[in-house]
Amino acid sequence: MAAYVIVEVSIHDQAAYEDYKKLTPAAVAAYDGKFVVRGGQAETLEGVWEPERIVVLEFATVERAKEWWNSEIYTEAKVIRQRAATTKMIVVEGV
Repeated sequence: MAAYVIVEVSIHDQAAYEDYKKLTPAAVAAYDGKFVVRGGQAETLEGVWEPERIVVLEFATVERAKEWWNSEIYTEAKVIRQRAATTKMIVVEGV
């Protein structure tokens, strides 16, 4: 069953975050993941939610998404992201 990693990002170091964006596609692809949403324009339809940046990744399974997140290939990018931005991230099973 497909799994989705949903990320809300608030960037406080744009230059460093650009470095992160360059490293991430190869790490995602290495785990057969793909970007579904990558920072497109978001519009709030209900509630009080004004995200700066939303990213959605798709993986074959929750396990594969977790392998990516814990992988050595993603670690360098993750460290940059954690330094350059405040992030909320979840993984959820699709239907």
